[in-house]
Amino acid sequence: MHDKISLKEKIGYGLGDAASSMFWKIFSMYLLFFYTDIFGLAPAIVGTMFLITRIWDSCFDPIVGIIADRTKTKWGKFRPYLLWVAVPFAVIGVLTFYTPDFDEKGKIIYAYVTYSLMMMIYSLINVPYASLLGVMSSDRKDRNTLSSYRMVFAFGGSLLALWLIEPLVNYFGGNLNSKTGWLATISVFGVITTLFFWACFFFTKERVKPIENEQSNLKEDLKDLLKNKPWWILLGAGIGTLVFNSIRDGAAVYYFKYYVSSNVNFDFSLFGTDFHMTPTSIYLVLGQAANIIGVIIATPIANKIGKKKTFFGAMAIAAILSLIFYFFGKEDVFLIMSFQVLISICAGCIFPLIWSMYADSADYSEWKQGRRATGLVFSASSMSQKFGWTIGGAGTGWLLGYYGFQANVEQTAVTQNGIQLMLSILPAIAAAISVVFILFYPLSEEKLQTIEQDLNEKRDQAN
Repeated sequence: MHDKISLKEKIGYGLGDAASSMFWKIFSMYLLFFYTDIFGLAPAIVGTMFLITRIWDSCFDPIVGIIADRTKTKWGKFRPYLLWVAVPFAVIGVLTFYTPDFDEKGKIIYAYVTYSLMMMIYSLINVPYASLLGVMSSDRKDRNTLSSYRMVFAFGGSLLALWLIEPLVNYFGGNLNSKTGWLATISVFGVITTLFFWACFFFTKERVKPIENEQSNLKEDLKDLLKNKPWWILLGAGIGTLVFNSIRDGAAVYYFKYYVSSNVNFDFSLFGTDFHMTPTSIYLVLGQAANIIGVIIATPIANKIGKKKTFFGAMAIAAILSLIFYFFGKEDVFLIMSFQVLISICAGCIFPLIWSMYADSADYSEWKQGRRATGLVFSASSMSQKFGWTIGGAGTGWLLGYYGFQANVEQTAVTQNGIQLMLSILPAIAAAISVVFILFYPLSEEKLQTIEQDLNEKRDQAN
């Protein structure tokens, strides 16, 4: 339990989220296009399918956490799922992008079955992977570092997937509408994700063991979770940050298309090839890169001043910068891009902190109640995060409708102002709500040190 976390193990842990993020980013960016343009389904049918399957997937997460908490193998509770589920994860992913020669009803059934299975398999490997953070080390600084590695590799996996997917589809199939091209490309990514998950399994180690006389009881585990004050506070703060991010992300394209003058594009050459990027693309790429910077700097800052203060400071600054963002005119492109970088750095700091703090809340529960349910804590957290993204995404659509948005026409002053608000004031309010919640977070660094020492003593005595 007191072993030092090696660089190899940190990289191995990061590779697990790189694998998950590759498929997640492909699903987020390309699956709707695949279902409508290649598979041949109506977009309304696909939208309904996404809603139904994602609600079920969110509810399935705690089930996986409960099962993982009760798993006992020579490899630990959570690592075995990386070994067992890696191949099914890849196979179902490939089948999701397979196009059988069915009629419309058969295709709808096939899409529902394969996508539902994909989301369940995703939970079956991703919930244990997230829970693994809580048992790799009991040291708070180690957890901060592991969370940072996880997020850097997650963004790296997403960038790799978005960079390779279209060239690979074109290479294997000749164009983006090729069924063969998509099947072959997802097969390539399936091999990569399998190897990454297996590397995570072989390179990592579970050190934090439950106290031997601790009894496993689902009813008591749920009661403990409901009594876990730090977890509830993190839940509120986390949903605030998710709404902050999802409203800004969802409104960005509308902001540049209907408010900012986006007729001026940026052309550049690299290795003899001409590239063309719109301001919207640059804005989104800058945000992704700045998120990575935030992830990297979060750990040294949190190790110096504490997670609570770092979380508070990052979201408070993001709220202030977002308020200022409202006053930028449509010609202030440089300021818009600059503040996107600054705000995204702040948002990036939150990603590693929130998962490390969830691990601390699992320690708190064990210290307070004498029982440990790491999988339940992380799966319930994952479920709440998915609901948060759903709320934020739906809210973006509702707000556009409220402000009178009409597609592909010049927007009224009221609608343009509403879109401005969705990039500035409204996210600032969500960030401020997150700040208020985190003010009441009770686990200071001194408190966590006491909890860590007490638990280590109990484990040493019991084991």
